[in-house]
Amino acid sequence: MNLITSKDNPRLKTIRRLSQDSQAYRKLGLVWLEGDHLCRAALARGVKPELAVFTESLWLAAEFEWAQCATDIAVVPDALFTSLSALESPAKMGFLMALPVSPALDPQAATAVLDRLQDAGNVGAILRSASAFGFKQIVALKGSAGLWSPKVLRAGMGAHFGLNLLESANLDDLLALQVPLVGTDVHAGPFLHEWVHQAKLPQRCAWVFGHEGQGVSPELMARVQLKFRISQPGGEESLNVATAAAICLHASATAR
Repeated sequence: MNLITSKDNPRLKTIRRLSQDSQAYRKLGLVWLEGDHLCRAALARGVKPELAVFTESLWLAAEFEWAQCATDIAVVPDALFTSLSALESPAKMGFLMALPVSPALDPQAATAVLDRLQDAGNVGAILRSASAFGFKQIVALKGSAGLWSPKVLRAGMGAHFGLNLLESANLDDLLALQVPLVGTDVHAGPFLHEWVHQAKLPQRCAWVFGHEGQGVSPELMARVQLKFRISQPGGEESLNVATAAAICLHASATAR
């Protein structure tokens, strides 16, 4: 265990940059996980962080529990840890880990395709739904929020570590998929729940979810093989994309 008391420590500077810059993980090849929940989720999936950082108060209370969690362990004063965090209520621990290598696209995998989604909360929520409903592959097209950015990590609540995450993909990359592309259209197509009831929804597919304001691009929508409407008896014009994604992914899980 190393005690660090200087805010100018090089590793703390790296963590501070990762926590405050949503694109820093791509430049540095490192990911910062802040908080007990994310750290435990990573360990449960076999992640071995390069560095674990604890506040003095937490380390004093839980040294025995965390002593073997990382290759290196650093303890910092509570006030110094606060300077590392972008949270209103900073956690008391975090892991620094290498950015996972992007896997090759699995042509047969149940997949969620993110088309230029901008809101980190939406992206993280979709990752949680995908993990919960058995969609193990996420393909984020160029222009989507960074999958390993701090806000997406927090919204994902640990789902990242059970998913194959492909970033900065382009439309032609989707040609390798051997499962049908499926999407939603508020104006046309059969109702999703009817196809689920009739057992006509493909058991394995790639759901496409588009930009919060613009929706799925025309170029990608032209490749979508099945389009559905989500029943909205309350009369709202549209649903939040993360809400719509949860409904669609659950429908596919039910079909399987």
